[in-house]
Amino acid sequence: MKVILRQEVEKLGNIGDVVSVKDGYARNFLIPRGMAYYASPRALRMIESEKIQHERRMQKMKTSAELLAMKLGDVQITIPMQVGEEDRLFGTVTSQMIAQELADRGYELDRRNIMIEEPIRSLGIFDVKIKLHPEVIATIKVWVISA
Repeated sequence: MKVILRQEVEKLGNIGDVVSVKDGYARNFLIPRGMAYYASPRALRMIESEKIQHERRMQKMKTSAELLAMKLGDVQITIPMQVGEEDRLFGTVTSQMIAQELADRGYELDRRNIMIEEPIRSLGIFDVKIKLHPEVIATIKVWVISA
């Protein structure tokens, strides 16, 4: 069955793509959840207007994400942790800890958007990336100190 995607579906396609899928997948999953239309000339016209609206929304979101990234570029947070011998931490610094510290400063960010490349298990200064938009990534400095 041919359907037109209304939103980006992982491993299937982007908005406005006409894709062939199994009948059951289309009828039981994509169409009831509003992720796709049956492929028809009327649906093609509808999807074009939806695509324009989506691009406008994404551009606004990107602009606001860029402004937030500029503000976050100057942010440095300090996380006190308990340490043992040789300045090794008891546990690791998690994205939840970073998100909480940012929330205390007025930046409400989802912890799943905080990208810690490797676990932070020692004292020091670390650069942590935050994905604000698919095209915008901010970097903050995280100071891990002894409590």
